[in-house]
Amino acid sequence: MKIKENKYVIFDHEKEINFKYICLAILAKLLGYVYKFLLLIFPLKKRNSKKHQVSICAIFKNESKYLKEWIEFHRIVGVQHFYLYNNNSDDEFLSILEPYIKNGIVDLVEWKKNHAQMEAYRHCITNFAKESQWIGFIDLDEFVVPIVNDSIYDYLSKFNFKRGAILIYWKLFGSSGYLSRSDDSLVTETFRNCWHKYDAVGKCFYNTNFSFLLNEKKNSCLHHLLWTKYLGISLPPFNVYNQPILCDYHFGDNRRVPIQINHYFTKTYEEYLKKSSKGDVYFQINPHDEAYFYRHEMKCTDYDYCINKYMVKLKLALHKQNSNSKEMF
Repeated sequence: MKIKENKYVIFDHEKEINFKYICLAILAKLLGYVYKFLLLIFPLKKRNSKKHQVSICAIFKNESKYLKEWIEFHRIVGVQHFYLYNNNSDDEFLSILEPYIKNGIVDLVEWKKNHAQMEAYRHCITNFAKESQWIGFIDLDEFVVPIVNDSIYDYLSKFNFKRGAILIYWKLFGSSGYLSRSDDSLVTETFRNCWHKYDAVGKCFYNTNFSFLLNEKKNSCLHHLLWTKYLGISLPPFNVYNQPILCDYHFGDNRRVPIQINHYFTKTYEEYLKKSSKGDVYFQINPHDEAYFYRHEMKCTDYDYCINKYMVKLKLALHKQNSNSKEMF
């Protein structure tokens, strides 16, 4: 039997439910108890506080029209610093970023290598982990939305000495039926139509109190599954249900999901086609064709408004930034 989803998530690819699957699921569940027990009896000792509580690392290419909204939103939800890797952009990104760079909010790294996203992330960890308690690895079409709490750190802080990485699931949004939109409309306000469950894929926030396995094969796709090390033991990321992600099994409970990542993967049909045609920072051959758009779109049968609680603050922040930019330039 094949399944497309379980109680908690929708799978990117169908799962074959057979004897092997059941055995691995049971093993993953048992190992989860072992990891929790070890971290309970051998908690990480408190360390000196770092310059930033929460930072974000992202790599971008010709996404200047999205930068300001993305930065201002994440500042509202508690991100204190951004490590941004420019991958050969030729748009107006620098004029957007200059005020943030001058104010010490953004570190801009010129990253010339193509299709070297994971290498950029490892560069960030190697060079900047000493500055931040938590570093999240997300893209510019992803917005981290605290639901139970009001800031990312309010949620993450309880794991400061207990978990090496937290995986936050995607809530995938579609086009909401738009072929195109005006440049002054907000991504976060325009798109409400989404999948009815979370995607089994998400992005990780790395707790720099724990060692990072720099050359570990398990970290070949570290933004999705980031393994750490403590007391000589390799530790998997834990999800928002506080369950370890092992063998691609996703367990949870009946509590409300405390935090999610709004992934505006397609946006409008026009934006999707433009994004697909320009290449990708990870894939050498971009797999996101028109068929992929519709495959994604057909799952958008629900609506999500959790991000609404931040919209007034976001609009006021953007208005302030636009006013300041006019004065500066």
